[in-house]
Amino acid sequence: MPELTPEQLARQQIDAQLTAGGWVVQDYKAVEFSAGRGIALREVPLTTGPCDYLLLVDRKAVGVTEAKKHGTLLSGVAEQSGHYAENLPAFIQSIAPGSLPFLYESTGVETFFRNERDPEPRSRRVFTFHRPETLAVWAAEPATLRRRLAQLPFAHPLAKTGMRDCQFEANTALELSFLRDALRALIQMATGSGKTYLACCFSYRLVKFANAFRILFLVDRANLGRQAKGEFDQFVTPDTDRKFTEIYNVQHLTSNHLDPVCRITICTIQRLYSMLRGEELPEDADEMSTYEISAADGRPKEVAYNPAIPIEAFDFIVTDECHRSIYGLWRQVLEYFDAFIIGLTATPSKQTIGFFNQNLVMEYNHERAVADGVNVGYEVYRIKTQVTEQGGKVEKGFYVDKRSKETRAIRWERLDEDLTYAAKDLDRSVVVKSQIRTVLQAFKDALFTELFPGRTLVPKTLIFCKDDSHAEDTVHLVREVFGKGNDFAKKITYKTYNPETKRYEKSETLIQEFRTSPQLRIAVTVDMIATGTDIKPLECLLFLRDTRSRTYFEQMKGRGTRVLTPTDLQAVSGADARAKTHFVIVDAVGVCESDKTDSRPLERQRTVAFDKLLLGVARGKRDEDTLTTLAGRLARLDREIGRDEAQKLAALAGGKTLSELSGTLLRAIDPDAIAEKATGKPGASPAEVAPAKFEVAKKELADSACAPFELPALRDALAKAKQNAEQIIDTVTVDEVIAQGFDAVAKEKAMTLLKSFREYIERHRAEIAALQILYSRPFKQRLTEPLLKELEKKLRDQHAAWTEDNLWNAYAAIAPGKVRGRSQAGRFADLVSLVRFALEQQPVLAPFADSVSERFHEWLMDKAKAGAVFTPEQLAWLHLMRDQIATSITIDPEDFDYAPFSQKGGLGKAHQLFGDALPALLEELNTTLAA
Repeated sequence: MPELTPEQLARQQIDAQLTAGGWVVQDYKAVEFSAGRGIALREVPLTTGPCDYLLLVDRKAVGVTEAKKHGTLLSGVAEQSGHYAENLPAFIQSIAPGSLPFLYESTGVETFFRNERDPEPRSRRVFTFHRPETLAVWAAEPATLRRRLAQLPFAHPLAKTGMRDCQFEANTALELSFLRDALRALIQMATGSGKTYLACCFSYRLVKFANAFRILFLVDRANLGRQAKGEFDQFVTPDTDRKFTEIYNVQHLTSNHLDPVCRITICTIQRLYSMLRGEELPEDADEMSTYEISAADGRPKEVAYNPAIPIEAFDFIVTDECHRSIYGLWRQVLEYFDAFIIGLTATPSKQTIGFFNQNLVMEYNHERAVADGVNVGYEVYRIKTQVTEQGGKVEKGFYVDKRSKETRAIRWERLDEDLTYAAKDLDRSVVVKSQIRTVLQAFKDALFTELFPGRTLVPKTLIFCKDDSHAEDTVHLVREVFGKGNDFAKKITYKTYNPETKRYEKSETLIQEFRTSPQLRIAVTVDMIATGTDIKPLECLLFLRDTRSRTYFEQMKGRGTRVLTPTDLQAVSGADARAKTHFVIVDAVGVCESDKTDSRPLERQRTVAFDKLLLGVARGKRDEDTLTTLAGRLARLDREIGRDEAQKLAALAGGKTLSELSGTLLRAIDPDAIAEKATGKPGASPAEVAPAKFEVAKKELADSACAPFELPALRDALAKAKQNAEQIIDTVTVDEVIAQGFDAVAKEKAMTLLKSFREYIERHRAEIAALQILYSRPFKQRLTEPLLKELEKKLRDQHAAWTEDNLWNAYAAIAPGKVRGRSQAGRFADLVSLVRFALEQQPVLAPFADSVSERFHEWLMDKAKAGAVFTPEQLAWLHLMRDQIATSITIDPEDFDYAPFSQKGGLGKAHQLFGDALPALLEELNTTLAA
């Protein structure tokens, strides 16, 4: 059989995709209209040439598909498909007068679609073709979804009823994003500021006024889905005073059946993936958080078309506080659907912002939330002990306990050499119960004197531990130190064993008990309550573990930020708990001091058993996440086993230690190491290597690194060593507190820095032009970018520490309630905000870009009240002008000669849009937004 040409291969794949989507594919000369509701006719002759595929629904033409060979860049093909849509054969009737509305361009690998009835028809990438029934519904609608969205803010103005200012601002910004037809929008709102209530608000508007077919609400795990369902159940619509679920169906998926009439579907990404795959989800998989598991096999989740859940099943997808892996490993699950994606998060990582195309429509961080009374602030109380900071030593001759990590069985062993351990070994390879006890005792001693003076009942406290074994040790010691019973402190993980009922309790039951029970004062957890879970009475977080993830740490801190009424607090914490004014972080490990990043952990396949991981590698599995995970497991095992065991394993591995095996695996996935292998040159860059050669070198390095694991004897020995790994329990060392108290050093340093900054600008206000303007605010004299740069240079020359970042952070340290977090946009212009705040010209230190955006929003509202109406194109240009002012202080006609204006027509286009009013408009924007 002759090999297919690229064009034939593309046609073959397009035929298969159309067929899967419910289309009957026919040749033009063999047309049979009765074969199905949707017909895709191949090679239909038109006056402009043969049309690759003419799409008919109910015997009427609705669209065309232009087919191209693999690798064709489709942006230039759109015009061609448009020509075909206007020249139909006489015997084929169009669905409506004029050109056909639904146009596709496809290579079989990549498919683009546009609806010519949209306000600004724009091609967008889709997973595959829409079903004929869907196009029939769309064709019958008087206005498309995007046209309805464009009309939404004007035809149905947003009412602030029941909404906080931040929620109203976010909803407004989101609808303006829809107006621009932005497919993805990210909303950053501080934990506890009402993201789910906001989702109820905009979902109601989208369903009622934009007639959204169905909205998917993705949550991190099932218990958060139940929380979200409860929020929709209780949401009272502002215009009818009826509850949302009395008007529209809301489904929380606990099985793989999608209710055909539901308007809101709530589920996890795990369940959505299983549904697309046509597989049942394993029991309890919904209860696991994507913060704690990336994926069972660590590879990106690939999906194929499922006709039971077509790509148009959802018009909107809302991702609520899901782990960043949802935008990486699970990305194709999201991109399967032809839907707008709305992200809700308190802590966006760089990867998250990138996924949303940098369309961060709302930034409302913890500092702003505290200033607005939406969150409570926090204080840090540091506890340092000798062992926590420096580790310990047990001299030879002493007996120590050794506990199996698998069974927790304990045996005694006499040390034949000194045991020295570092702080990082605590609760991993060495357990020092005196260290945990000492921290807990210091916490207890300070509880009613320094942390919560005047209180008699222990405030609701959450303790974060390193792993389940550490949590088990800690919960017993909490009860011992406080002299209380089981009801006082409990461990909350996915399933917690109750010795009284002899059953495992669901975490949700325990979390609810922790929220409401006056008896349960302290919860001990690892990750279960780290994200999303709402426990408003929580007033104290005790960290016995560090985390290097900035995003995860912010989520953990967010558990304490919730506000609640004095009455609700007193109901669970006693009459002397008069109000929740703040929460306290008790830092026993330096978690508030360690560097944080958005990097991924080394362990990426936590749910894969060690023996299965080894077997997979032996059978040829070489993907990056598998090798990374194995490297991490080997490095950890190296720290857990003794010298004799390590020597036995090295002998089986050809003399290589576990550390060396781990390092070789990591080198096999290092792009620089692969480039060096491919070229034979030290320091070679991956950019220098042809892709094919790079892949060959990558495979060679991976095969070499994995070769030792092909030996069954080594695999068995490694699995046995893992099973027999033990923790040493140091019962000899007695720990002691070496320091404790609120950390005032940072505050003192910040105050000194700001005092010198204020004195400088006071002393030189008559000499530096920018300071003159900021001080006196003369009419018709504007601050310009060159003047601000001059001020910035003089500040740097005077004091190297006077950078915008340092000054901002210093204000945040001494007055967190008056300082908002900074955004990436307009960071240079933030110097204006810093000077104005130092001069007490503004009560809150907010990013200059935020101030500009707020004034711009007010300006737009004032214009609307005055009867001004802007076209979508004018609004888009006004947003560009706003952004120019936010980053460069002013906007002038010369700015239109540069990007992004020059790419959209420059000054000529601006005159075309705004006519003779342009100069006055620029002056008005400069005066209003940068004031």
